[in-house]
Amino acid sequence: MTEQYRPRVRYVIGPDGSPLTVADLPPKNTKRWVIRRKAEVVAAVRGGLLSLEEACERYTLTVDEFLSWQRSIDKHGLPGLRATRVQEYRG
Repeated sequence: MTEQYRPRVRYVIGPDGSPLTVADLPPKNTKRWVIRRKAEVVAAVRGGLLSLEEACERYTLTVDEFLSWQRSIDKHGLPGLRATRVQEYRG
């Protein structure tokens, strides 16, 4: 299996429009996933700051869980990441 090489970047633009570095990401032991933290992790992976595998390992997420965050952002924007009133955003 050939793994695609993706050059590491120093920062990406976060969900609030400001630069986001690895140091700015949520702590590895994060238990409470608010919208902003989820969006920062998705932005980091999309921008090449972390790989999907690194993000899942760092935050003990499943690939499906991460992909659901990504789909929710794509479909509903940041409000789609809310844990409350999920039925309003997901079918």
